[in-house]
Amino acid sequence: MTEELFREDSYLRECEAGVVAVEPQGIELDRTVFYPRGGGQAGDAGELLLPDGRALSIAETCKGAEPGRIVHVPAPGQEALIEALQPGVRLRARIDWHKRERHMRFHTATHLLCALVPHPVDGCSITADAARLDFHTTEPLDKASLTAGLARLVAGRHPVSHSWISDADLDANPQLVRSMSVSPPRGSGRVRVLKIEGVDLQPCGGTHVANSAEVGEVIVTKVEKKSAKTRRVVLGFAPAGGA
Repeated sequence: MTEELFREDSYLRECEAGVVAVEPQGIELDRTVFYPRGGGQAGDAGELLLPDGRALSIAETCKGAEPGRIVHVPAPGQEALIEALQPGVRLRARIDWHKRERHMRFHTATHLLCALVPHPVDGCSITADAARLDFHTTEPLDKASLTAGLARLVAGRHPVSHSWISDADLDANPQLVRSMSVSPPRGSGRVRVLKIEGVDLQPCGGTHVANSAEVGEVIVTKVEKKSAKTRRVVLGFAPAGGA
């Protein structure tokens, strides 16, 4: 299994790691700071710095075929660099911090949005350019009111932290789960729970900022009716405050 350093510290930008396997689908390391695509959040990009100083560009990170394994997918046209990698080679894994920070800010913003719209979530997408949540509700949602609510929660400077509970604890507290479409990350016997002090508490394996103030100025760019019982809310960074 890949040691997932990002689970405990979203701010880690790089780490030393060893190559476990080089497969057609990508490169597996024994440990990584790269978040793999999942839970609605896009995977990290970045680079692997080889012992000779050359850098292998990583375009995407995803989950491997087996649970607990993470695959780093190289950008095209780097065959010579990939051939230089063999199991056991030590290197340095470094994420694209600009992209990761935007993921962290947007992902935390979606949790703030969940506090403003108290309905189950039926879809989620978090990228460096935008984020969206689909809420299972027939109630109309107002862009201006939601943007104002987000601004209030960001200004509230609410601490963001995580803890771990057992699968049994989660089963005993089903109200913690807000998502209808994405199951909480299980498989290791414990589940990661994100807490925004006084605002939100729910299972989540994604990357987040440490305080709601770090989200910055986010706005609701669109509210649309996706179906009779689904309302989609799209978030963006305000032009003056975009990272």
